[in-house]
Amino acid sequence: MSEKTILLVEDNASDAELAERALKKAGIHNEVVVAADGQEALDYLFGMGGHEGRDTSDLPAVTLLDVKLPKVSGFDVLRTIRAESCTQRLPVVMLSSSAEAQDVAVGYDLGANSYLRKPIDYQEFVQMIGDVGWYWLGLNERPPRRC
Repeated sequence: MSEKTILLVEDNASDAELAERALKKAGIHNEVVVAADGQEALDYLFGMGGHEGRDTSDLPAVTLLDVKLPKVSGFDVLRTIRAESCTQRLPVVMLSSSAEAQDVAVGYDLGANSYLRKPIDYQEFVQMIGDVGWYWLGLNERPPRRC
């Protein structure tokens, strides 16, 4: 499981750090690439900007994508991921503080594999992130690469 990268797209540095700690606490020591906004996530995935020259065929095993992001929204990131053949099958888990039915519907309509509301309680958050990590990195069969 250790060779599988997690792309964590989270603009709140405290939430990103908390997610990384939660993964480690769950025994998941995979590389976590943190993108602080939607544009940085797209740059990472498509080898642009500060990630120019990155081997874009090496996709993350799962992307944990916040909905509300600066520069490019989580929904627009997801829309771009699904529009490109090389990233179309990339597992994307939407993470949000919002439980608004409209946000959930849009996430699934755009092709999210899962939509999870971030628990406020620390222990619940740690448990959820650990469960997400174990499922996507340990149990889930990765889709075949297209590119």
